[in-house]
Amino acid sequence: MEMFDTVRRMRETRPLVHHITNWVTIYDCAQAVRAIGALPVMAHARDDALEMVGLASAVVLNIGTLDAELVDTMAAVAERADERGIPVVLDPVGAGATSMRTAAATRLLDIGAISVLKGNAGEVTTLAGGDAEVRGVESMASGGASGAARALAERWEMTVAVTGAVDFVTDGERAASVRNGVSTMGSVVGTGCMAASVIGAFVAVDPDRFEGAVNALAAYGIAGEVAATRSTLPMGFKLELMDALSGFTEEHARRARVDR
Repeated sequence: MEMFDTVRRMRETRPLVHHITNWVTIYDCAQAVRAIGALPVMAHARDDALEMVGLASAVVLNIGTLDAELVDTMAAVAERADERGIPVVLDPVGAGATSMRTAAATRLLDIGAISVLKGNAGEVTTLAGGDAEVRGVESMASGGASGAARALAERWEMTVAVTGAVDFVTDGERAASVRNGVSTMGSVVGTGCMAASVIGAFVAVDPDRFEGAVNALAAYGIAGEVAATRSTLPMGFKLELMDALSGFTEEHARRARVDR
């Protein structure tokens, strides 16, 4: 589906994107989804979260502030979403930094319900079995992780999006590099989490998970470019980013820089 066709359909149908996400960025993720045109909900209690899957068009799981009970709930929600045939986006925040985070992400992948894995180079490399330095929730990897992404995509039959200065997306057969975005995005806490949420909004209406992820990251990067023309200071930029997502137009969509 073309990028703005997806945005238009999203704004017309208002799909519900169910999150189990981290407490640091929960508001930002909700606002980003609402700004681009979908409806966010954050349900973390097990019974509530499982019931919410029945209403949702997509699920986003983010392990940024995890505990054992929350991971159990995420696993149950992923299984329920898989039964319903709705997409699940996983953001394995900090995988590689601690054994608990790596194990949690691997457990969720092993369920076989993840449609899109969105991570930085360090997280993706770690989950593919490679060596990578992840400090806290930040990747110290300077290079790409295209090989690791392809391996993960093939192993779990999903789309993998590696975010960075240039985003790389693959489903094991197709691949694309997304060159939209600005460096200011890297200085604002939560932009990675918001990217996963925007992907969730796109794949909620686009059955092609690969194209949905590519278009989501391009649109998100374009919104960042628009925001940077208005403010380059972190807090001002974040507010402008939300406005740019809300005001995203067909003309903006033409600014996509995607290499396939």
